[in-house]
Amino acid sequence: MTETDTPIARLTHWLRQRPNSIEFWELVVTDDRVVWCFVGESYRSMLLRADMGERDRAVVDDSRPEELEDLAEENFAVPLEALESIRLLEGTRFRRAKLELEWRDDVDTRYGGQMTLVSTSDAASQRDVVASLADDPRFDHVDVAIETRRVPFF
Repeated sequence: MTETDTPIARLTHWLRQRPNSIEFWELVVTDDRVVWCFVGESYRSMLLRADMGERDRAVVDDSRPEELEDLAEENFAVPLEALESIRLLEGTRFRRAKLELEWRDDVDTRYGGQMTLVSTSDAASQRDVVASLADDPRFDHVDVAIETRRVPFF
C-alpha cells in the first residue's frame, strides 16, 4: 500500500459458494492493489441462514482504502503487479455472472492465486467497471476479458 492508495473501481455484490455456506465479497481496486473484502456468510442450514452482506458492504463503503484489510480476518490484498487476469463472464436471465481473478501464486493468500466469484441476485452488470480496468494503463500487464454467454437455442 502506498500513501496514494486511491480507489479506482469497486466490484460489488459477489459471492463465493462453499460446500456448507455462501460467502459474500466486495472487491475494491485501488491504483496500487486489489482488496478482497469479506462482508458476510450465509449458511445453507435453514436455522443458520442469514445474509450479513448488506450491513458490512456499508462498512466497506465508509472505510478508507488503508483500513479495508483490517475490517475482517478473511480480507486480503493483491498488488496490481501480481495480478495476471480478470475475466467477467456476463450473466443471462437464467445464469448469474461470474468473475474470475488470477494472480501470481507467490503472493501470500490461502486461495492459491485464483478466486472465482458469482454475482448475487442484487448485482447490477459490472461490464463497464471491468471494461474501464481494461482501458487503464496500470492494467496493461493484466489479461482483462469480458465474455458474453452464448444463447444455446439460437
